[in-house]
Amino acid sequence: MLPEFINAALCLAVLASAATCIAGALSERASLVYVFKPLTMLLILAIAVQPSVSTPPSYRALVVAGLTFSLAGDVFLMLPRERFTAGLASFLVAHLLYLAAFATKGPIAALLPWAIFAIPFYGLLHPKLGRMRWPVAVYVTAIVAMAWQATTRWLALDQYGALLALLGAGLFVFSDAALAWNRFRHAFAKSPAVVLSAYFVGQCLIALSVGAGEALVNWSTR
Repeated sequence: MLPEFINAALCLAVLASAATCIAGALSERASLVYVFKPLTMLLILAIAVQPSVSTPPSYRALVVAGLTFSLAGDVFLMLPRERFTAGLASFLVAHLLYLAAFATKGPIAALLPWAIFAIPFYGLLHPKLGRMRWPVAVYVTAIVAMAWQATTRWLALDQYGALLALLGAGLFVFSDAALAWNRFRHAFAKSPAVVLSAYFVGQCLIALSVGAGEALVNWSTR
């Protein structure tokens, strides 16, 4: 019972920290973002490292590594002199690690809905990207492949953890799409709330897919 209590407490802490970070971003209080954005990711990492007998150690290791590179990307993107390329590279590595974690043989047709979204979306961004066209194209390819493999994994396993990973991957795609649209195409009001809420929830769901999510559901239904 103690591990489930710890995981529930961590989820509540993630919610509180993420809400504070988003409030800081909306009110342009950089100090809150500098503290609570990495803190939120550290709390999500703490969820992912919780022991689980139902998850292969290799899956946990890859997810933890992906979360760690995501944390590095967050730090690069919020520095006073923003390191967008370094942040993009860190998140690219994170997606490749998630891709390796989710990798499962499955139907190529599972790629179709992601491609239908990503190809036209990149086409809309392309004229505004300038020298970032190729880096963004590589990044889009990686995140679409990651989401595709999350889909095939869920179709193959039909497990609660695999569903959490798929939902997390989908929210990560949405968050990055909103961020790219706001940065390169058209800035929109309240973009930090949209981008960060989808990002934090998506990352938390991926962390919960390691095993804590299923344990929490089983605990709550006893």
